[in-house]
Amino acid sequence: MDDDQLKWREIGREAAFKTKIFTVTNRTCVSPQGGNETFTVIETNDWVVVVPELEDGKAFYMVRQWRHGAGEMSLEFPGGVIETGETALDGAERELREETGCVAGKMTKLGVMSPNPAIMANRVHFFLAEDLRVDGDLRPDKDEFITAERVDAGEVTRGAGAPPYIHSLMATALCLYNRLKQRTA
Repeated sequence: MDDDQLKWREIGREAAFKTKIFTVTNRTCVSPQGGNETFTVIETNDWVVVVPELEDGKAFYMVRQWRHGAGEMSLEFPGGVIETGETALDGAERELREETGCVAGKMTKLGVMSPNPAIMANRVHFFLAEDLRVDGDLRPDKDEFITAERVDAGEVTRGAGAPPYIHSLMATALCLYNRLKQRTA
């Protein structure tokens, strides 16, 4: 069976619930066999995650913060929402500067993925930041209480999937980074 025989066709969309960061929509679609079904989808801006490389890959600059959904601390790469009107690269540079106080001499796109394609419509853009220089103090959003710290790359790889390395998008970023650097986790 080819992909065209698996595709659904959207025929309607209605917002069911709106918040300041996402909208829940009900999408009515026609199946490949012609039946109609309604699917609930979360729509939000795309996100960025930046892997700030230090010491030729021996360490990373990471951000420690409380995550309300998990109810625990998380140690992760800087990242966040791409603001309306920003490109993914602009968002990555801004998030790096806000959350670490650094500017990258070189930014490389590592990839783009869907965080949960079954129920979410947005994408996550991953970048590698190299040749870092400190540009000032942290400038987090008003609701962000964070610290930035140097973390050994081996510790991040060994710790992925256990506290404080609980954020699945960070494991994805690490995998894409290792692929680029031709390393195995």
